[in-house]
Amino acid sequence: MTRTGRTIAQALTLLLGLGTTAQGLTIYRIGGSILPPPELPEGADFVQLEWQAAKDSDHGAIDLLHGLEPDALEPDRLDPTVNLAPVFDEIGGSIYSYATHGFVAGFKAEAALFDGDPETVLLGDGHWGGASHYRFLEIVFDFPGTFTISRIRMYPRERYISNRFVQWFRIGFNDAERTRRGGPVIRARNWEFEVVYEDLENSRGLIELTALPEYPVKELLVSLAENTQGIWEMAEIEVYGRGYTPEAAYVSQVIDLGGPSALGDLSWSAEVDPGADLTLRMRAGDDPVPNTYWRYTFRGSGATSRLDEQGQPLTKGGYLSLDRRERAGTTPDTENWDGWSTSFDHSEGTVPFQASRPRQYLQVRADFNSTVDAGSRLQYLQFAVSQPPAATVVLGEITPTVASVDEVTPFTYLMTPVMRSGNFGFDRIRIDTPTTAAGVDGVRFNGQPVAYEVLHLDESGFEIAIPRVDESRDGELIEIDFRSRIFRFGTVFSGRVMDSQRPEEVAQVVSPGEADPIVDSNTLSVGLEEVGRRTVNALTLEPPVFSPNGDGINDRVSLDYELVNVEGDAEVAIVLYDLRGSPVEEVFRGAAGSGRFRAEWDGRDAGGRLLGPGIYILRIEVESDLGIRSRERVVSLVY
Repeated sequence: MTRTGRTIAQALTLLLGLGTTAQGLTIYRIGGSILPPPELPEGADFVQLEWQAAKDSDHGAIDLLHGLEPDALEPDRLDPTVNLAPVFDEIGGSIYSYATHGFVAGFKAEAALFDGDPETVLLGDGHWGGASHYRFLEIVFDFPGTFTISRIRMYPRERYISNRFVQWFRIGFNDAERTRRGGPVIRARNWEFEVVYEDLENSRGLIELTALPEYPVKELLVSLAENTQGIWEMAEIEVYGRGYTPEAAYVSQVIDLGGPSALGDLSWSAEVDPGADLTLRMRAGDDPVPNTYWRYTFRGSGATSRLDEQGQPLTKGGYLSLDRRERAGTTPDTENWDGWSTSFDHSEGTVPFQASRPRQYLQVRADFNSTVDAGSRLQYLQFAVSQPPAATVVLGEITPTVASVDEVTPFTYLMTPVMRSGNFGFDRIRIDTPTTAAGVDGVRFNGQPVAYEVLHLDESGFEIAIPRVDESRDGELIEIDFRSRIFRFGTVFSGRVMDSQRPEEVAQVVSPGEADPIVDSNTLSVGLEEVGRRTVNALTLEPPVFSPNGDGINDRVSLDYELVNVEGDAEVAIVLYDLRGSPVEEVFRGAAGSGRFRAEWDGRDAGGRLLGPGIYILRIEVESDLGIRSRERVVSLVY
């Protein structure tokens, strides 16, 4: 089991920088309340929230997770020794039986099959306790999620074990996706089941099935036919499962920050077994309701409204109180809320909170994906906010919005701050770049050059000091000229503003929007002028002829390459071949995204032995969404 995330102390060091005053800073932690409160800088606040609060809220959810104790969340896991049938309702499932009017829950006669008492029985006489005759008794176990079923047992009372057995029975599985696996299918009402076991000539009183398919099951069908001769009886149907549920989720309650706030990093601590996965997402908004609720008005074909009959916006409670025929569904409130962010892998540990501008409300979501034997534990989530923010909002856009791949392009980053009473202002700007910027060339306020200082410049971006921006500069246009390269379509030059006098406060995000009416951009994203199908853009060797003889001159060959239009990280392999096409050495294998990279080869094979002089082929292969893309270069090895 591998541990990811950071300890509380590490997370606070990253988020805060201890030792100075932080009047507007608040640290929120969800879960992990058995841990000691974090050490905070003077003036900062700490808020502890519990996992359980999500379950008790309108917009939160704890789906197929247990361990609601303060320290961790974990996907539900079935004990293979526990018979689920008597406690099915307790785990959130339902059992349905086919009766006179179709599948219904809450039946009485069939309840003897699941009461855990081997002396109460149901007789298989075709009436199933009712007045109507029906050849099959069909029972559906509807699980609260998908689980692996490991064993099914069915039997009569002990004294009738040899003469009151069911002669024909079937077992069916439904995985909720209606996946066809090539076997026969039973259709029952709204369910569709793959037949995983059938016996037309059974003579066993005790039926025990263990060789069942190991895939997640949402519904289990037990179909018992009326005997051709005599009757059968059934005292118990026992169902056993094992392992983690494949999918589980936690969605926090809507957390009210008390006012618009700059949102900082989200950090977490988790334990994830090999083969399992845990991802995090987030969203933020301006009101406490992230969804829009709709009702049918019946004033025209399909006419809907998001207002109730009194002209007020529908709430979740009002929506649920409508007649089912009036409910027209729900949609995300895109006017007042950002959508859910992209998923972040558990191994990242800390990521910037994804929000388009300062917000008052937020939610976080954790999705657990497990195998039967591999699961995850989430100890806590933690994030920092600053209220009030440095500015009410800082609108930003970039020009030009199209550039050539791997060419140094001059850009102008435009920002307009909206400053209101209470905003403490800023005098630092950080801009993210896909590679080290070629330079920062100038800063202007309302078209006039101002003094600036480049404080930091590396492959992740640059940070500059500027004259202070406060309420007196509300609405002024700030322009930053710099030069950089891009390697993929849709490169985002995200930005943040900070106050050097308040280094512990959260850096505020620059929001894409209209900073300058003259510039037709409204975006911080830059595309490529020529978006081709190539992935490996440039590939050079230096030197093309090298001699690894230990004299310190040309002992190694450097391979410089550029990847373009790679979404996320792709698998990259650099392999050396001889002229017969046989692989000789794997120089590099790993994951990489769009950008410029370098690898080196010292003339040795995988065993550390120097290769003989000759001509070799260095080939780079990239697994992209377009398939495997490759380029080759010839390298000469001499002594």
